[in-house]
Amino acid sequence: MSDSSDDHNLEKGGTDVRHEDMLKRVRTAGSVTISPEIFESMFLAPKTQVAGSLRVTFGNPTGIAIAGFLLCTTPLSMELLGWRGAGGLGAATVGAYFFLGGLMLTLGGIGEWILGNTFPAIVFTSFGGYWFTFGATLVPGYAAYASYATDPANPASGMNPTFFASFAFFLVAMCMLCCVYCVAALRTNIAFFLIFLMLIPCFGCLAAAFFALADGNTAGAVVYQHVGAALLLAVTIVGWWIFIALVLLAVDFPFLIPLGDLSTHIKGFSDRQKAKSG
Repeated sequence: MSDSSDDHNLEKGGTDVRHEDMLKRVRTAGSVTISPEIFESMFLAPKTQVAGSLRVTFGNPTGIAIAGFLLCTTPLSMELLGWRGAGGLGAATVGAYFFLGGLMLTLGGIGEWILGNTFPAIVFTSFGGYWFTFGATLVPGYAAYASYATDPANPASGMNPTFFASFAFFLVAMCMLCCVYCVAALRTNIAFFLIFLMLIPCFGCLAAAFFALADGNTAGAVVYQHVGAALLLAVTIVGWWIFIALVLLAVDFPFLIPLGDLSTHIKGFSDRQKAKSG
């Protein structure tokens, strides 16, 4: 389409002009420049310069990863809360942990890596690995439970407390990982930052639940589990907000859902260096 035709279309409707101004997109013959505020909403990362135009050529993989994350965390949080008699560490939905959480997050992370979006690539692939690991722990064939059974010939006979203490340290490591992500997310948006801010105590409480089980404190474990599950449910609420924002942005909806841009308010190291040299 020619430039004169574009100008004619913009002049035709005030609504189109206002929408283009809101998105702050500058169209040229071969590329699309997106404002930092819109960029962090699309990719959950601060805007960075990369070679090539892959971000224009390919679609945005962020929504794929977020969808996989939500389709695991939403039911798991409700199962850990014991709603409608649910329980068993969400073993009934183990397939979702592999094919939605693990697979979709990993694919989304690879897509982000291809586009040059390093931070979401790290986040999505590491959480994809988490869901693969969690799913494998629940599959009998991996013998995660059976290896700690009080009677190896009869895994259903009971669990050795060593299993609970051992698995708790995996959740402790996830808590530490989310601490790092939480700090880094200060350069993205408020919604993404809140997810990691709540995941820190969430993993902490779930780890405490397993440590309590290792000590034989079943009542305390239930309390820690429910607190962690409630935090996980809150994480999913924010996650659905981000997902809806991504989907509406993908179809160029007439209005956008704000995520609370932080990328333009907390200046990066390179921006500070430029300011000093300038």
